[in-house]
Amino acid sequence: MSAWLRLAIVTLTASVRVIVFAEEKPAATEGDVEALKKQNAELQRRVDRLAGELDQIKARLAEKPAPAAAAAPSKKPTAFGLDFEIYGYVKLDAAYDNSRISVGDYARWVESEQVNRNDNEFNMTANETRLGVRIRGPGTESFRSLGVIEADFYGGGAENSPNPRLRLAYVNFEWPDLGFSVLGGQAKDTISPLYQPRVNFSPGWWQGNLDFRRPQLRLTQTVSLAEGVQLKFEAAAARTIAPAFTAPRDFFPDPGADAGYPTAQGRVSLTFPGFSKLPITLGVSGHWGEDEHDFTNFTYSLHFKTWSGNVDLTLPFTPWLKLQAEAYLGENLEAYLGGIGQGVNATLLKEIRARGGWCALTLGPFDRWAFNFGYGVDDVNRNDLTGTSNPATDPRSRNQVAFGNVYFSLTANLQLALEESWLRTDYKSVRYGDDWRTQFAIIYKF
Repeated sequence: MSAWLRLAIVTLTASVRVIVFAEEKPAATEGDVEALKKQNAELQRRVDRLAGELDQIKARLAEKPAPAAAAAPSKKPTAFGLDFEIYGYVKLDAAYDNSRISVGDYARWVESEQVNRNDNEFNMTANETRLGVRIRGPGTESFRSLGVIEADFYGGGAENSPNPRLRLAYVNFEWPDLGFSVLGGQAKDTISPLYQPRVNFSPGWWQGNLDFRRPQLRLTQTVSLAEGVQLKFEAAAARTIAPAFTAPRDFFPDPGADAGYPTAQGRVSLTFPGFSKLPITLGVSGHWGEDEHDFTNFTYSLHFKTWSGNVDLTLPFTPWLKLQAEAYLGENLEAYLGGIGQGVNATLLKEIRARGGWCALTLGPFDRWAFNFGYGVDDVNRNDLTGTSNPATDPRSRNQVAFGNVYFSLTANLQLALEESWLRTDYKSVRYGDDWRTQFAIIYKF
């Protein structure tokens, strides 16, 4: 209540008390009675005036807007008319494995148990903590622009002093009326756009999920065929990235750049209404490129192709039940985190063929709870592998994962997560490895 309102109420109350007191006082003489009548009339005028002022104060208070603290926050333009939005999360991961895995902080595959069986381990890290900035320029209904810079802390270094790592750095500008956009910079691959819903940092890489991030120039065209039905075309020229395996490597240490042209990526997807008119998306994608490996300076080199064909599906049955799935087939997929991290057989000098896929069900959210269950597999052609009988170097032939997890939201920003997963990795010549992994995470989003 405002000070003016309190003052008006106190004054009005005092005045009423004076009137009552005057009315209750016995009249001593006829002159006193006349004086009291005049005094009461004056007090009545004062009461009427104060009542009018009180009504005006109430009216002004009713028209006053809500305090600024209660208003919804709004973005404010910064220098040059740009809007900056900071986003990301802080995450602590703690995981127990009953066998030795690669790499520990997150699970890729299980090491062979031919020598060290059930060699358990415990890891704890905050390296997945992520920080990003979205920069939006002045836009209109016919043109928009966006820049994104994002990093995490899986760039090497010691466990308690990790190095930052660039994840994303791109600009995207679009013409909404035309359904056309251009992206340039480091971004997620155009192929296989889905992720396994995991607590584990790896969203199914080396376990059936194919893709990564790399510098690229991408064009996207979206066509509306009917209400709720969209056809999207995406095409990208991406940097070819391939590890060198020849020795010496000082002739041309970057086999991807040595190929002389970028890798082509493309995807076509259709989105249409499904159950309860929820959008179903079906996509087909692929890539093709080459890398060149030099064996002697300017005289002997070999080209190895890299390619993939992929399908992806997002199928919501209800607002609380959704199926996601992907599958792939290809060769020399190490740079795309397929083939269980193997691309070229340096002994046979041939590409390693691989196939894989995954599927997952998401249930929720139910109030504060959400659940995910899934399976993934990465399967390498054993004929493309050369066994070594050494557990440390024998090539991996098959990698599987089955997982289930639960997320609980304490607040809109703070989550707790628990995941149980089973992993098994088969090898060409040595004993397989399997592992039960229990992982707990605290996630604070902003």
